[in-house]
Amino acid sequence: MKTASSLASPLLAPQPGRWPDGARCVVCMTLDFDGPSLEVGRGIEPLGVKSHGRYAAKCGIPRFADMFARRGVPWTFFVPGYDAEQHPQTVSALAAAGIEIAAHGYLHEGVDPGDAEPELLERTHRILTELAGAAPRGWRSPSGHKTARTLQKLRALGYAYDSSDKDFDLPCLPLLDGVEREDMVMLPNNTSSLDDFPFYRVSYTPPSEILTHWMQEFDAIHAEGGYCNLTLHPRTGYGSGSPARVAIVERLIAYMQQHEGVRFVAMGELAQWCLERPAAFRRDWTA
Repeated sequence: MKTASSLASPLLAPQPGRWPDGARCVVCMTLDFDGPSLEVGRGIEPLGVKSHGRYAAKCGIPRFADMFARRGVPWTFFVPGYDAEQHPQTVSALAAAGIEIAAHGYLHEGVDPGDAEPELLERTHRILTELAGAAPRGWRSPSGHKTARTLQKLRALGYAYDSSDKDFDLPCLPLLDGVEREDMVMLPNNTSSLDDFPFYRVSYTPPSEILTHWMQEFDAIHAEGGYCNLTLHPRTGYGSGSPARVAIVERLIAYMQQHEGVRFVAMGELAQWCLERPAAFRRDWTA
């Protein structure tokens, strides 16, 4: 029988040298484009009351881009292929500004695409590669679906990381067909407490209260020497693209920057760091 002490994971304990530049903790600022692809993929005309996604490229992205430039931190943008087709100049400009472009489905698929998935992954991969001038290295499931088939195709396309899983606090090597892989890394994202969606779409929490919550989450992660992956959306509705909502993200970044030993990293950079040190990011898959 396991004792309380034996249940503690050594991977979760603070470890000197775990993060780049000897940082105490790392922060990944990530945005999911979630433009009109979400509505179109569900057969909804993205107009009128359903036009929240169109706000992303028009207002949310420029506002976020200006803010992140002011704060001087790297960030990663997960882009559906359809949205990239609709706003090619926006995606190219983001990439030219040094922003990492990663994949996020084609039509922000809400269910498992089944046998169509490999072609959709390839389609988005081609679109983003052409517009960004470099192949995407990361993928995040648009609506949570993911199978072994998904990972196999991503590996075949040369992806270095997947940011879809919710079952761990730190980067870790994936298990595929019962074998732990060292050519890809999982960079989890917490869609419950480090994502704007549940607050703006489910609980309708005011921005000021969300800021307090995110500060508390960061303080706890910093104390553990961990990994903070904040997921945002530039649209309105459940997103953070409006002035007041972008403003609290800027205040949060300023708050994080006041802490000692914080390193902001793009997802691709963090993935490369982990893949060069696979032994440090193994996990107990029996737990």
